[in-house]
Amino acid sequence: MEEYILSIDCGTQSIRAIIFDNNGNIISKVKENFEPYYSEKAGYAEQKVNVYWESLCKVVNKTKDIYKDAFDKIIGVSLTTQRDTCICLDKERNVLRPAIVWMDQRKLSTMKPMKWYYTFVTKLVGMYETAHKLNISCAAHWIEKNQPEIWAKTDKFVFLSGYLNYKLCGTVIDNASNQVGHVPFKHKTGEWEKPWSLKSQFFQIDRKKLIALKEPATITGKITKEASLATGLKEGLSFVSAGSDKACETIGVGCLDNSKASISLGSQASVQTTTKKYYEAVPFIPPFMAAIPGRYNPEIQIYRGYWMISWFKEQFAKEECQDAFKLGVSPEQLLNERVKEIAPGCDGLILQPYWGSGIKSPEAKGSIIGFSDVHTRIHLYRAIIEGIGFGLLEGVKAIEKKSKTKVQTIMLSGGGSQSDIIAQITADLFNKPVRRVQTFETSALGAAIVGFVALNRFNSFEEAVRNMVYESQPFLPDEKNAKIYHDLFYDIYKKLYNKLKPFYKKMMKKEE
Repeated sequence: MEEYILSIDCGTQSIRAIIFDNNGNIISKVKENFEPYYSEKAGYAEQKVNVYWESLCKVVNKTKDIYKDAFDKIIGVSLTTQRDTCICLDKERNVLRPAIVWMDQRKLSTMKPMKWYYTFVTKLVGMYETAHKLNISCAAHWIEKNQPEIWAKTDKFVFLSGYLNYKLCGTVIDNASNQVGHVPFKHKTGEWEKPWSLKSQFFQIDRKKLIALKEPATITGKITKEASLATGLKEGLSFVSAGSDKACETIGVGCLDNSKASISLGSQASVQTTTKKYYEAVPFIPPFMAAIPGRYNPEIQIYRGYWMISWFKEQFAKEECQDAFKLGVSPEQLLNERVKEIAPGCDGLILQPYWGSGIKSPEAKGSIIGFSDVHTRIHLYRAIIEGIGFGLLEGVKAIEKKSKTKVQTIMLSGGGSQSDIIAQITADLFNKPVRRVQTFETSALGAAIVGFVALNRFNSFEEAVRNMVYESQPFLPDEKNAKIYHDLFYDIYKKLYNKLKPFYKKMMKKEE
């Protein structure tokens, strides 16, 4: 008898319910879009929590209505969600305020004080600015300071994954590998940090408010009667909290070791590998706990990533947006065709993609240099693609240095990966073969793989990936273009940040 997993993938702008078989084929797919967030003040990014749950119910019920035969063969539900989206629950599990979405930029005006010796240690090792950024950016700290009545009522401070786990299986519990965000979690051991640890000074959250955790790739619970009535899922069906979207993407492209790098060209662009060894690709920045037990995902992020494409469309591509509407295609399709008109290196235009600063470089700002009268907005569009690529290449170099293993193949996923020209630019820029897999829904595919393993349909992740992930023909680097990018990266891009850093620091001080 055929057996299927229903993957639920709750992203920043949509939620998808996708049924997979154990050969990695998509049997059905239903999608519901929603606004990524709303802002009551500049820099705020919030969402009504019921939007996520009601959207989940819609896509699952619609799947049942349209694909009843496949729906009846589902043996389990596997969930993956966006990271670092925070929700406050009271003792009765009522939501106390809107979710603070990962793109939120609010900050405390001053740090929640750390003990003097932790301040001394972070200054000694050059981590004080990072500690300061993490501390003032912690959503829990902001709520405690600015909405003390809500914080006093908060019994559990959870991520979106933990909230949806509760709505589906009735217990406030989460997968340990979902704890990627501004919380005191110890990725090396998969447990909450001790109160006296350094990270517990970065994120000062009462342990009683933190959620119970389960190991990755285990059954989280069973679908409750209430969830069954709301979603149409069978009561008692096995439910698996698979892991965060990036962790599942990495599995979904078959990246199980350091020989492959999983590059996600999504709203937050990132590069990850998978390793059994715990190491910090960037000093003092831990690798995340993988959705595979006993493994880790070293990761380098470009915070705003391919969100910058949306920014570009809104600010500079009204013409393409109008033409795309008339033609019934996406604006990106038209823009990507026009990118072919621009030579590698954008006629001297170089972009640093720090539209949102990272943890290790809190002072970072975006920059574009090299403008001349030959440049057009399409040059700028290609410079964004290349700039994100250079940032990710820097991340791959850091991972290779720490792992002492050369990455052989780049596995591409996320919205940007759907473009052949972007895949080819990536191959040229990295000077490595670039591959995609059979679906762009790699987070959902990874979640399905976790689900099948958790339900013992495969003996290992290696076996599951062999059966469920199929690589495409590679995009091979063009030797001439690769040489251009190599020279730009080492002669200009890598030197650019340190040259501009003093100005970034002065700008950051003026903003405080």
